[in-house]
Amino acid sequence: MIIKALGRQPISVEALSELTGASAVTIRRDLTELQGHGLVRRVHGGAVAVDLRGAPLPYELRAAENADGKQSIAHLIGGLVGDDMSIILDNGSTMDVVARALAGRRVTTLCMSLRAAVEMSAEPGPVVITPGGPVQFPSLRSGSAASLAALSDFRADLAVMGACSVNPSQGLTVTTHEDAQIKRAIIAASSRVVLAATGDKLTRTSTFRFGVIEDLDDLVTTSEAPPELLDEFVAAGVRVHVAR
Repeated sequence: MIIKALGRQPISVEALSELTGASAVTIRRDLTELQGHGLVRRVHGGAVAVDLRGAPLPYELRAAENADGKQSIAHLIGGLVGDDMSIILDNGSTMDVVARALAGRRVTTLCMSLRAAVEMSAEPGPVVITPGGPVQFPSLRSGSAASLAALSDFRADLAVMGACSVNPSQGLTVTTHEDAQIKRAIIAASSRVVLAATGDKLTRTSTFRFGVIEDLDDLVTTSEAPPELLDEFVAAGVRVHVAR
């Protein structure tokens, strides 16, 4: 009944409790289990439905999804970044949190969205670069033409990337062809690739593949990531960091 009740707009735990007659504790437990199977997506205070191959969610929903996990990931990534590094920061809600954590650091960063650029520029210290050209609302990420041109002229010590879905057998996937092109170019321009993905993303797959797990040097994830999947990343030579 929970899955049938969910749609593209979030439904609160309280509303699901009233609908099903189950307690809020039971609803939260069931949502956690369903998310583990890739059947729902948790957002602050409730959940939304998951499409079979994933469809782009509104930015506001993506930003609210697993907010605590993203904060933990951002804190851990801060420890992987050294002073005077050149960095590429991918687009996406997780990257915006990472940018906030890196504000004030002495780094040169190519930000693939204006949101991340603003967060990085909040304190003096970093050199922040944007691709220019049109941006897409509401994520404020740069379009593919400007992004690909900027990436062709940039060489990074480290790239911090996101993905809609990550799976050892299916690879690194996203919901749009354009995003996949940009992410391939980020990998090609970087000496070290760090993927930041909350644990629930390791149980999904999306339509457009931009890489395989062997393209990664590091995976930064959260504690709900299935241990058996993390073992496959380790076997592929990826350094796995679990944010607490």
